[in-house]
Amino acid sequence: MSNTSLTCAKSFKVSHHLMRAAIITNPNKSSATRTLDEVLACLSSHGIEAALDHDSAKLRKTPSEGNDDEKLGQSCDVIIVLGGDGTMLNATSRFAHFDKPVAGINTGTLGFLTTCTVDEVSELATALDEGTFGTIRRMMLRAEIYQNDLSSSPTSYRALNEITLTRGTTARLVEVDVFIDGDPLNHYRADGFIVTTPTGSTAYSLSAGGPLIAPSAKVIGLTPICPHSLSNRSLVVSDNSTVTLKPCVKAEHELLFSADGGEVVPISPGGKIIVTRAKTELPLIHLKSHSYFEKLRQKLHW
Repeated sequence: MSNTSLTCAKSFKVSHHLMRAAIITNPNKSSATRTLDEVLACLSSHGIEAALDHDSAKLRKTPSEGNDDEKLGQSCDVIIVLGGDGTMLNATSRFAHFDKPVAGINTGTLGFLTTCTVDEVSELATALDEGTFGTIRRMMLRAEIYQNDLSSSPTSYRALNEITLTRGTTARLVEVDVFIDGDPLNHYRADGFIVTTPTGSTAYSLSAGGPLIAPSAKVIGLTPICPHSLSNRSLVVSDNSTVTLKPCVKAEHELLFSADGGEVVPISPGGKIIVTRAKTELPLIHLKSHSYFEKLRQKLHW
């Protein structure tokens, strides 16, 4: 399935019963409670039933109404996330495997991943009610970590934005060998290394000097972070590629791995990380009145 296939929303919408939306909220936003109340009122006025996660229920002072992720993912037709890109990434790690459409309502700063702003909630609710929205399936990455005992079973992680390998407490540069489909690419000395999806090209990779990549591109981006050599530039490869990162065996310190800025995993010298395109994709809800390039112009002040 294409990583950007536009799917009619009605293929997700269950016609036999009232549409049910799971509500995921970042409780640390100062406006979280007010925004949650506004969203719930708007959904209700369009005949959309809402089911709250535990954080949302606590904000409304009705903790007994909170639901765990498994129940929400199984029983709801769509996932609505109130927050910024960080909240969206957290929701992705929790719900992507349910393959339910996800809509983000931006209450943060950048909001590259979100569907609309708080002021556009009514437009989103109308689109959900009438089935006039689309979904764009965003590719994800799968990373398998092998520690220095390469015969042991790997630990696996998924990422919507990026996989990063960075230095820990040491001030020394990271030394890592990178291979593409088993073919040596380069020995990098840098502050770290990023493997990114097209979705993640507007995140950490962009800050590190990587290219902007349109979501429709079937590629994986490779970006060294502050490389020691000016000749070490970003590279874009096919999404069918297998990217292998091998920290230098002679390194004196562990490197730090993370997927979408989540759990930090120390990587021992002599270990390796294998990154491929994941089988899981995230169906992001897209309002037909919006465009990706319009969002770029707004966010980057073009």
